[in-house]
Amino acid sequence: MALKKGTGARAAPARTGGAYRATLDSLFARRRFGVRPGLEVVAEILAEHGHPERSFPAVHLTGSKGKGSTAALTEAVLRAHGRRTGLFTSPHLASYRDRMQVDRTPIGRSAVVEGVRRVDETAARLLAAGTIDRAPTFFEVTTVLAFDWFAQQRIDAGVIEVGLGGRLDSTNVLDSRVGVITTIELEHTELLGPTVEAIATEKSGILHPGMTGVIGRLPAGATAVVEAAAHRAGVPLWHLGRELRFGGRTLSEEGQRLEVHLPSVTVDDLRLPLWGTFQAENVTLAIAAAARFLTSVGRPFSAEAARAGLAGVRWPGRLERVAQRPDLYYDVAHTPESARAVAESLGELLPLADPAESAVVFGSLRGKEVDRILDALSPLARTLVVVPVRSSRALPAAELRAHAVGRFARIVEARTAEEGVHLARAATGPDGFTLVVGSDYLIGELMRGAGDDEPDLSDPGVEVSPSRSGGRA
Repeated sequence: MALKKGTGARAAPARTGGAYRATLDSLFARRRFGVRPGLEVVAEILAEHGHPERSFPAVHLTGSKGKGSTAALTEAVLRAHGRRTGLFTSPHLASYRDRMQVDRTPIGRSAVVEGVRRVDETAARLLAAGTIDRAPTFFEVTTVLAFDWFAQQRIDAGVIEVGLGGRLDSTNVLDSRVGVITTIELEHTELLGPTVEAIATEKSGILHPGMTGVIGRLPAGATAVVEAAAHRAGVPLWHLGRELRFGGRTLSEEGQRLEVHLPSVTVDDLRLPLWGTFQAENVTLAIAAAARFLTSVGRPFSAEAARAGLAGVRWPGRLERVAQRPDLYYDVAHTPESARAVAESLGELLPLADPAESAVVFGSLRGKEVDRILDALSPLARTLVVVPVRSSRALPAAELRAHAVGRFARIVEARTAEEGVHLARAATGPDGFTLVVGSDYLIGELMRGAGDDEPDLSDPGVEVSPSRSGGRA
């Protein structure tokens, strides 16, 4: 059975003489240096490039989960208001070029080649002069490349997702008009701190004087930290569940309908082609962020434009149905909390689905809370198909199988992700579904398919830098 690719998939493009692939091979090789928190290197390179990050106002988003979806939704609303938008997200699923898009058109291959060359030349000059003390990392090069390209494209609204944390992230150099914090959970504790309060401190570092802020449902301790940081910076906040609410949700084959309430306006009869309560929360934050951004640039907010923009939004790999009869869903969830949200949303969407006739395909990286993720997924299905993920940090399928014992009645080990999907689909009955979940890497591999000339899609592994200082707090 031929499987339908996700909506974010792209056909294998024509070869471009190898320059694009050579550029990405060189760029991706830098991932072995890991993550280096701090703004000094990226700030010096941007200064040499004429400060492209200052050429456009931005919405800056961080959070433990939901920030990518919220960024895509915010971009759709702003574009529907006539803004020329630049969207910067990570990691990518189908192509590296998807990380930076103007009006949802990805950067071209030649622009990647030329842009990376320019960043490398600048970095070499600064290293020779002693202005910087190390070469830029994978994410720093990608950030400068995006901001340079956005400036060249003359965008008038940037929607920029943080790579990791916030305070010391490479993106925290923007002319941000709105800061968004979607959620806060324990994540990357070796870099961001061991408690939600410590992580909130890092993420609230995106809030600066002159901005406004929008925050989701955070743990009480994290909320207190964010509110204190906002108070110090003079940043007025809107909170999901206080100033911001949604209601009237109904589900359909096309997605969901709801209404979103802001302090001074209601967007009713909103049709969102995405499922899940978590997307209802994300779209509320996105509409609020877009409204506050438009106010900051002297433009009126239109509920009609918001409805029009969101009706056609796309964000693949997030509870995305990619085939039917029986239904096949992709989701990039890779934390216990996000797995639980997916399970709850599928229960809401398919209340009559029979776990005995359903199957889960699961792959994961090392370092994830696999037992807790599988606990969240186990009520959905009796059959689990474990698959390897194409990454040097992948958890072998045999180890995944050991984690799954006692949690699923039937456990099958597949040699590849594609084989795993075929096995799971064969085991899925007419009253069940197949869910593929556990990693961006897994979903990206299935979306890209064979014959693509993109390298390993992953972001670098998280490694603690010798220094965590620098940047604006």
